[in-house]
Amino acid sequence: MSLDETEMSNGELYTILTNKAAKGKQGSIVAMIAGTKSEEIVSIINKIPLTKRQLVQEVTVDMANNMNLIVRRSFPQAMVVIDRFHVQKLAGDAVQDIRIKFRWEAIDKENQELEKAKNEHYRYTPKTFSNGDSLKQLLARSRHLLFKPETRWTSSQFVRSKILFELYPDIEKAYYLSQKLGYIYENNTNKNTARTKLAHWYKDVEKSGFKAFNTVARSVYLHYDNILNYFYNRSTNASAESFNAKIKRFRAEFRGVKDLQFFLFRLTRIFA
Repeated sequence: MSLDETEMSNGELYTILTNKAAKGKQGSIVAMIAGTKSEEIVSIINKIPLTKRQLVQEVTVDMANNMNLIVRRSFPQAMVVIDRFHVQKLAGDAVQDIRIKFRWEAIDKENQELEKAKNEHYRYTPKTFSNGDSLKQLLARSRHLLFKPETRWTSSQFVRSKILFELYPDIEKAYYLSQKLGYIYENNTNKNTARTKLAHWYKDVEKSGFKAFNTVARSVYLHYDNILNYFYNRSTNASAESFNAKIKRFRAEFRGVKDLQFFLFRLTRIFA
């Protein structure tokens, strides 16, 4: 099973329990429940007979504590698996946090130079690098490459990264910290080996001194066992995210949702 939340209409969130075996087709939706309060969700899911709920062996979730609580109370025999992509996204966001800090500094510096040029009546021309980027553009255009492994960089992204890392070694260090976490997921199939590699990653985070990464490491530590459960079957929440995307496309076809109850009725007719 997968448990996730999605926006239906006007920012209203629904919690959706889906069956991975249905592969996004009929039989995917097990439950769609308005809101994200664990008590309300548990009370509705528990209407399913206990004998059937005990058959569920694994539920993938994100890092929200309410999701973990729902699984524990509704599926007593199930192993909770925290989705690897939510963990990696946290690390990616920590890299972006450092990049954005430097970008604001670059914008502020450029504004000061523009103001000086205006006051002294000369034309301001920003310095550009070999790839044609100004400092502000370099930091803005580096966003996507910092989310990807370097093996997937284009030639222009490779050039941009070289300039960026020479100017900002902190961004380079943060980028490789984030990628190292991804390598643990990619290159390990044994839970105990992954545990050891994750411990080494913690030490690297401590040495880095990056506040954002310390927050990521603490989040990983607090969900340690459920994160490591990934290495049993390598299950992710990709099916739930795919189903959420399907709901969004379905909603777009009708140019929004005017009658929410009818929209939910149609979803269940097709996918439940």
